[in-house]
Amino acid sequence: MEELLELALQQASSAEVFEASSESAVVHFEANKLKQLENRQSTTVAIRIVREGRIGFAAASGAYEPEKLVEMAVETSSYGAEAQFEFPGASPMMGPKTYDARIVELETDSLVEMGLNVIDRVTSAYADVQCEGLVSISAGMVRILNSEGLDATSRRTSIGAMMEGVRISGTDMLFVGDSISSGMLLTDVKPIADTMLAQLARAAELSHIETGTYPVLFTPHGVDVALLLPLAVAFNGKNVVEKSSRLAGRQGEQVFTPALSLWDDSTVEGRPTTSPFDAEGVPSRRIPLIEQGVVGEMLYDLQTGAEAGVSSTGSGRRGDARSQVRPGMSAFVFAEGGRSFAEMLGSMKEGLVVEELIGAGQGNLLSGDFGGNVLLGYKVEDGKIVGRVKDTMIAGNIIDALSRDVVIGSDARWVGGNLYTPSILCDGISVSSRGGDA
Repeated sequence: MEELLELALQQASSAEVFEASSESAVVHFEANKLKQLENRQSTTVAIRIVREGRIGFAAASGAYEPEKLVEMAVETSSYGAEAQFEFPGASPMMGPKTYDARIVELETDSLVEMGLNVIDRVTSAYADVQCEGLVSISAGMVRILNSEGLDATSRRTSIGAMMEGVRISGTDMLFVGDSISSGMLLTDVKPIADTMLAQLARAAELSHIETGTYPVLFTPHGVDVALLLPLAVAFNGKNVVEKSSRLAGRQGEQVFTPALSLWDDSTVEGRPTTSPFDAEGVPSRRIPLIEQGVVGEMLYDLQTGAEAGVSSTGSGRRGDARSQVRPGMSAFVFAEGGRSFAEMLGSMKEGLVVEELIGAGQGNLLSGDFGGNVLLGYKVEDGKIVGRVKDTMIAGNIIDALSRDVVIGSDARWVGGNLYTPSILCDGISVSSRGGDA
């Protein structure tokens, strides 16, 4: 990396070298049985330069020639974006723990046992459910070196398990599932089975909801699939700078319900997304996005922060190690409310509970739209779930939906690796369905 940086500075005014290496073990399950064991290793190096005021970029996986990589970066700089930023210098980074050697020491047999435990618990109660999923562990290292004296290194581990089940009855297909993940050792996968069993029980009967406008109760899974992406797009600094986000120019305004508080936090202990610094070496911190309904900070990397006239929020992300840096979220965390799921459910005269959607994210995300086909959702009548709905769609706008009366639950949990959320009850969501009563 030092050689690569030195070569780059022979042709550029400033430069950055990013290296990421990882190794992982993945255990796959299919049709209620162990299917495959897979081991992966990768190393990627990326270089970013500023030459004659413009950004050049190149990346390579595995073996590479430093001279060739620099040459590619120089070539791209001739038509690269104008650099508005300066690379960060060295600074103290006292981030949370991100590496757990116990994960690396796990035997493959332990991963197999975790997956089979979930399958056994689900199929013991519902023998006709076919399960597939995976259990994985990974360990990696990131190092960033730049011309301003930054030399930052972070080691990270993660463990995760995901299981989906399908139950077929004639032409009807029911899909259930859950996942857990952590940056620290976990071996208890019982919560995955518990969620799947609860979903199967709630979906035991079929029901029907007429087209109309209803309160919709998003479970933590439902928040993840329906609301997370439009919120992330709205707070993305690139969209704010380009004024394509509905939140552009609205910092300090009471845009959302006072019941809502949200922050992005890459310093949470024990999460897969936790890191002492972002993809540009800027120290990580908790970023307040919504405070009791008031719009707070946006998510900026070095470039978009400079364009907005503010500092980077430590939100520089790479889709993968070969990608250029863009602003993005780390882990969205919603503040809990005071209502239990049962209390929120009991307050609904008629409405819908949403757990899973198909086609979410295909609408106009820049305007805050969300929606999709309900893959797993339940009809509510007089405060009780009466059955699963089919052939049903929902649609709404994230800014509008979260500005009205919203009830925030007290049942927060981690969903995936990047969202901590309770259930959220929103009013006035458009629901459309076809067909008669089940």
